[in-house]
Amino acid sequence: MAKLKVATCQFSVGANIRRNAAQMKKQIVQAKKKRADVVHFSETALSGYAGTDYKTWEGFDWDALVEETEAICELARQKKIWVILGSAHRLTGKHRPHNSLYAIGPNGKIVDRYDKCFCTGGDLKHYSPGDHLVTLNIKGVKCGLLICYDVRFPELYRAYYKKGVQCLFDSFYNARSKGPGIHTTIMRVSLQAHAATNYFWISANNSSGYYQSWQSVFIQPDGVIAASLKRNQAGVMVNTVNTEMKLYDASSAFRERSIKGILHSGTLVKDKRSRNRTGL
Repeated sequence: MAKLKVATCQFSVGANIRRNAAQMKKQIVQAKKKRADVVHFSETALSGYAGTDYKTWEGFDWDALVEETEAICELARQKKIWVILGSAHRLTGKHRPHNSLYAIGPNGKIVDRYDKCFCTGGDLKHYSPGDHLVTLNIKGVKCGLLICYDVRFPELYRAYYKKGVQCLFDSFYNARSKGPGIHTTIMRVSLQAHAATNYFWISANNSSGYYQSWQSVFIQPDGVIAASLKRNQAGVMVNTVNTEMKLYDASSAFRERSIKGILHSGTLVKDKRSRNRTGL
């Protein structure tokens, strides 16, 4: 059993890498003061989002991106804190960059990188999709990484469940909209369903650029939103992943059975990770 303090952050991401970096550094310091173990940033938080913040990669300041990434790594080392950093990862040749999350350890080193597996049609004009999942062990809690449009594919969440993941860092850019829309209606409830059906914690953040379709949330394994930030405002909230908590888990008795392709209840079986083995 373990506990992990997660700082879920949001701010208005834009095309200015230096400005994005300054905001991130400020929030890392704030998170450390709140005794967070890991700081989680939104999709392309450092680089800005291609197709929205800038239309092409032509003239993109890759040198500035490298410099600010290194500066954030150094700050992580100084503060001895994990950082989940949304950015762009440059590829060689004619390949488009990846839309990525860097996992930076408290020693200031990049431990791993997740590349957005499912890119929208618009994304594919600017980004190359990834092809693998990433897991991390942070203070005894097994964590996974996903980005935005990945939310539309429950298979990814189930795949992380099979890997024993207990907490997901899910980064989004559903911002700079004209007003409320379909993302406002479905994103948070989709995340709640993914959390509840797989029994894991989810830190889900979103750029707060106006209009922010939905505000960042921290979700428990029972699907309950434990906390959220204010819409269209920069902010940092710290919540605790506590694997000792006993929360409602309606599908626990037959989850493993369904994963095996046995799509009916049959005899009651106990899931070793379950917290509540009865109910609807």
